[in-house]
Amino acid sequence: MSTKAQVTITKAVGGFLASSIVLVTGTLLLVRFGPGNMGKGFAVGGAAALIVFAFAVWRVARRPTDASSFERSFTGVGDERDRRVAEKASAVVGLVSIPATGVAAVAVAMEASADVVLAVLLFGLIAVAVVSEIGAARRSSS
Repeated sequence: MSTKAQVTITKAVGGFLASSIVLVTGTLLLVRFGPGNMGKGFAVGGAAALIVFAFAVWRVARRPTDASSFERSFTGVGDERDRRVAEKASAVVGLVSIPATGVAAVAVAMEASADVVLAVLLFGLIAVAVVSEIGAARRSSS
């Protein structure tokens, strides 16, 4: 194992532990003081994010050449190209999020269910992030 791989694993373990502490603390606070099932939703979402992070770290540490640009930039070991791809994808998400949030606010003002509107907004922005990451990675590789 190279020194860079050991540093990556050390950083990943530190990030995983810090994220786990935030997840447990946030879950306990939201279960106690949050409305409805907010604590359970926070726990499930946070656990899913930690699983995705652990999988990405495992792929980057095991075979860095087979890892995608997203995995390398997500785990913090990406090169300049990976950071540029992530920057372009984030710019697209930021550009789309402003009018999308405005449309969501208008929908809620027109008495649409806030839960549904926020879910559509969230999953729509996630879809934009995935598509823009794939598009930016393909454009930068050619």
